[in-house]
Amino acid sequence: MKKFFFTAVCLICLQAVHSQTTPTTPRTDSNVVAPVPSIPVETPAKKQWSKIDLSNRSNDHFMVQYGFDNWTGTNDSTKPSGFSRFFNAYIMLDKPFKTNPKMSVGLGVGIGSSNMFFDKRYVDVKSTGNTLPFRKVDSVNHFKKFKLTTVYAEAPIELRYNSNPENNNSAFKAALGVKIGTMLSAYTKGKTLQDKNGNTINPYIQKESSKKFFNTTRLAATARIGYGILSLYGAYQITSFLKDVAGPTEIRPYSIGIAISGL
Repeated sequence: MKKFFFTAVCLICLQAVHSQTTPTTPRTDSNVVAPVPSIPVETPAKKQWSKIDLSNRSNDHFMVQYGFDNWTGTNDSTKPSGFSRFFNAYIMLDKPFKTNPKMSVGLGVGIGSSNMFFDKRYVDVKSTGNTLPFRKVDSVNHFKKFKLTTVYAEAPIELRYNSNPENNNSAFKAALGVKIGTMLSAYTKGKTLQDKNGNTINPYIQKESSKKFFNTTRLAATARIGYGILSLYGAYQITSFLKDVAGPTEIRPYSIGIAISGL
């Protein structure tokens, strides 16, 4: 009886242990998100200006300018007439920036000239007075054509922009600068002497030269904008054209025209 009872207790204990044992399975968690692999972002390569090929850059160091000349500060007696014009020619040296060849400095030397025309008015550069006379001569003998010419030795300086430094002939260009000059000569030229009715008296040419009334130092601001070898050009003289009290008004010349240059 005791053996039977002991055996029964053992079987009950084994059954209880077996009922508390449960199979284990791998844990799954639906809230766990697998990491997304990162995609490397490529940074644009920095422009290597030092590797730009400037071997095809223009070797044309000449700059020619031509166009319309006029004066500010004039009155009825000093106002030019007709197509007054200028012509400038320079030899230029172009120095690109090492850090950005699109930018450069232009230095040059050359000649600048201006021809101002007057209708039935005589500009007396040989006058002995202190003021430059602009005499009206429509009622007396006068020249059919009359002009005042000034010539300067000049040194232009420009800060330049070139959109395509490897090929100047296919580039947008712009430049701001100044030019300083010293007067070489100033003279008037009259051609074909006429009477007050316009009849020819003598077809001769008269020239008179003097720098007495003129400011011999010229400083002007300049600007250019264009494409390829052709640009629109403008200039405004900062210094006065005449010396103090040498004229009835303070005259300052300005120019509008075209510039031809490979740089």
